Amino acid sequence: MATLALDQAPTAETPRASRFDYKPHPLAKLLFAALLVGGMAYAGWSVLADTRGVGEELALGVFAFLALALLIALGFEFVNGFHDTANAVATVIYTNSMPAHFAVVWSGFFNFLGVMFSSGAVAYSIITLLPVDLILNVGSAAGFAMIFALLLAAVLWNLATWYVGLPNSSSHTLIGSVLGVGFANQLLQAGSRGGTAGVDWSQAQKVLTGLWMAPLIGFGAAMLLLCVMRMLVRRPELYKAPEGDKAPPTGVRALLIFTCTAVSFSHGSNDGQKGMGLIMLILIGCAPTAYALNRTLPTSATPAFVQTANTATAAFDARSGGIEMAPDQARAMLTSALQQRKVEGAPVYAALDSLSMDLTQRVASYGSLSQVPAEATPNVRNDMYLVLDTTKLALKKPEGFQPAELSAIKDYQKSLEAGTRFIPLWVKVVVAIALGLGTMIGWKRIVVTVGERIGKQHMTYGMGATAELVAAATILSADRFGLPVSTTHILSSGVAGAAVANGQGLQRRTILQLAAAWLLTLPAAMALSGGLYWLMLGAVKAWGQG
Repeated sequence: MATLALDQAPTAETPRASRFDYKPHPLAKLLFAALLVGGMAYAGWSVLADTRGVGEELALGVFAFLALALLIALGFEFVNGFHDTANAVATVIYTNSMPAHFAVVWSGFFNFLGVMFSSGAVAYSIITLLPVDLILNVGSAAGFAMIFALLLAAVLWNLATWYVGLPNSSSHTLIGSVLGVGFANQLLQAGSRGGTAGVDWSQAQKVLTGLWMAPLIGFGAAMLLLCVMRMLVRRPELYKAPEGDKAPPTGVRALLIFTCTAVSFSHGSNDGQKGMGLIMLILIGCAPTAYALNRTLPTSATPAFVQTANTATAAFDARSGGIEMAPDQARAMLTSALQQRKVEGAPVYAALDSLSMDLTQRVASYGSLSQVPAEATPNVRNDMYLVLDTTKLALKKPEGFQPAELSAIKDYQKSLEAGTRFIPLWVKVVVAIALGLGTMIGWKRIVVTVGERIGKQHMTYGMGATAELVAAATILSADRFGLPVSTTHILSSGVAGAAVANGQGLQRRTILQLAAAWLLTLPAAMALSGGLYWLMLGAVKAWGQG
């Protein structure tokens, strides 16, 4: 990490240090602590209420283990907050649009709102990168080792890059950690499963494409936007550095505050989801009766589920070649198909036909998902997962399906998603609190890098506005399509692109350090999470619990 170290933040003697010279009021510290403790207490109370509501009593040891796992997951979101929020507030601080202490509170609030209004689609796009066998057996020792390893690796790398003031991507780090666990699992299981127990590399390629494109989008779009602004908006003050502590003109200031707000909200809506999916896996592993299925769905939804399932099953049956298959055989077939990422041939469709029919009959006999008994919950959830992800893989090559069949299968997928891929309100609330509070501390190191060490001159109003407009638009678009992207990469490269468009040039050392972090994050996070996973599995086996 020494090679990545940046210069220390400005001292009190430098003219820019005054913008950071603020001591929080004691009441603010008290409110911060109250929200932090209150959020954890709310999470604990919600778990107890949810489990008791379905008749599931957690042993003290299981509850303590769950609390530790949730603490680490929320810790990741907290670190994500103070690591990434600097990207949103650097522009308003360095253009004198907002005082530093007010800017981080403002950003934290809109990060909170972003999480609360998020769709949840990004949360489960992260989950699809994990090995199939670990998702199906998340309550096993290997499943918990997976979750702990990838979360700890992500937190450690984020803290390390924050310590040296490097704007590194939390998204990049988390996805690297997920891939590291999957790759380690693939190596450990290769002897018995032919090396197919790793991650979904096709989905990984899709996610990684978004990550490597982010810096190019940020740089190019911000540079182009500022060039267009210079041609269309003939206001010289937009393209000059602020004079001392003078605030920008009212209209410009409103624009900069708007862009800061948009980036903060979009950051919450995208990054806030990345911990949600992992929290759901933790909850499913520790309390499957309460969280493996969406028990809030009304009984009135069951007939629609049965109807769409029967229509989709008919499409599978038409491609089954008349093969008869027992449900247990079907489960093995679909698990293998997902591990190998190959959904083709009559046997796979026969398996889909068999398992879908069996699943539909069970759900119909229970009356609704809320009535599924505790002992049947894990099997119902796993069967829904297998059918859902296999059909999604099948529709990547939809040749041969009629439009009516495709429509029926997609409706069936929506019903399966509603039953398994959900985020309880309390999970959103506690993640929003963790991310929002995280934005209010530790931000100075990254702010200094973004604000002072990318361009060769002080940031102008136009640079700040264009970089944040590009970042907000890109992140919100990615959220719409359920893709995780990097706020850090988009905005820091946007600042660089705007600096070039403004004729400033770039600081070579900082750009090289940012590029090194971008290149090192993925392999470093993979190695760290893979090593932790291997160590944790070894420890479990040594204690005789594997």
